[in-house]
Amino acid sequence: MDVFDIIGRLIAFPSVAGKPNGDIASWIESYLSEQGATVTLLLGPEGDRSNLFATIGPADVPGYILSGHMDVVPAGEPQWSSSPFALRRDGERLYGRGTSDMKGFLAATLAAVPALSRLRLARPIHFAFSYDEEIGCRGVPHLIARLPEFCAKPLGVIVGEPSGMRAVRGHKGKAAARITIKGRSGHSSRPDLGLNAIHAMSEALNAAVSEAERLTHGPFDPTFEPAYSSLQAGVIAGGHQVNIIPDSSTLDLEARAIPGVDPASLLAPVKARAEALAAKGYLVEWTPMSAYPALSLPQDAALAALLGELTGEAPLAAVSYGTEAGLYQAAGLDAIICGPGDIGRAHKPDEYILAGELTACQRMIEALAARCAG
Repeated sequence: MDVFDIIGRLIAFPSVAGKPNGDIASWIESYLSEQGATVTLLLGPEGDRSNLFATIGPADVPGYILSGHMDVVPAGEPQWSSSPFALRRDGERLYGRGTSDMKGFLAATLAAVPALSRLRLARPIHFAFSYDEEIGCRGVPHLIARLPEFCAKPLGVIVGEPSGMRAVRGHKGKAAARITIKGRSGHSSRPDLGLNAIHAMSEALNAAVSEAERLTHGPFDPTFEPAYSSLQAGVIAGGHQVNIIPDSSTLDLEARAIPGVDPASLLAPVKARAEALAAKGYLVEWTPMSAYPALSLPQDAALAALLGELTGEAPLAAVSYGTEAGLYQAAGLDAIICGPGDIGRAHKPDEYILAGELTACQRMIEALAARCAG
């Protein structure tokens, strides 16, 4: 199978985040096993989805991890020109949900496996494919925790998020949470007898707006656009009808933090303001939704130099989107982003990847393996 056959097979699996992923994980497991890799499916605590870890070469020697996620965002938009889960090729463009983010990278790595299997690798190439990245990097922490069981400490991790095959050394960290406020319902003509949850939520919302403004004043990191950490209220809901006192309201928040700043700490003032509402009789719940740390690989890191040589271009300092790379770095492993596709094409109708991007990624992986050969 070539890279185009493989991406067609992968796109056909509707592996939407938050859903069981047994079909795609089992297919990849079978493919890698047939090529001589040592493969393990790692069932997550949800019980219906798994990470996958595989190795070609000697597992007890430091090597490199190729990291990607098997899940995709939903594809319910009516603007799709064809089925999002059936690969459609039009010249250089290959359309389908996940082509850029990030089944294109998975396809390129799998297409390179036969070449890797023919080499006598002195250093191993590992494959770390996760679940539920798109809803907060929920699967990969379980995989990272078990890495010492399966391999010597790797020399580096290449996370294949879409970067146009330009390596990237950094991204911001992120934390997201939901505030739920429960009050007391009643007729709107007697507000004195109820507890208006939307009115109460305005205090938390005002705190979020104030914090967002404060962050624009620094600290700064000119590597990023914008150069400061940020906070926003993304979703707010509540109420039933205009003449009913709303008894519940929810607010979803996210913070994105420059390296050196804990993203969860940016949400703390909002959390404190919300929880203070309990003194007024409201029930307040704070539910963390997702979190991952920033990535900041030094410019002079050996992994950055290696990717510069493999791609022929100096790595970029940073991108605006987040990845699992920060979690690998937090676990003590050097990590870098480099993959086919473009983040600007992801998460929208008619997502696509270019054929040349797939083949370029496959060549990069094969070149990496050649350096690991004995």
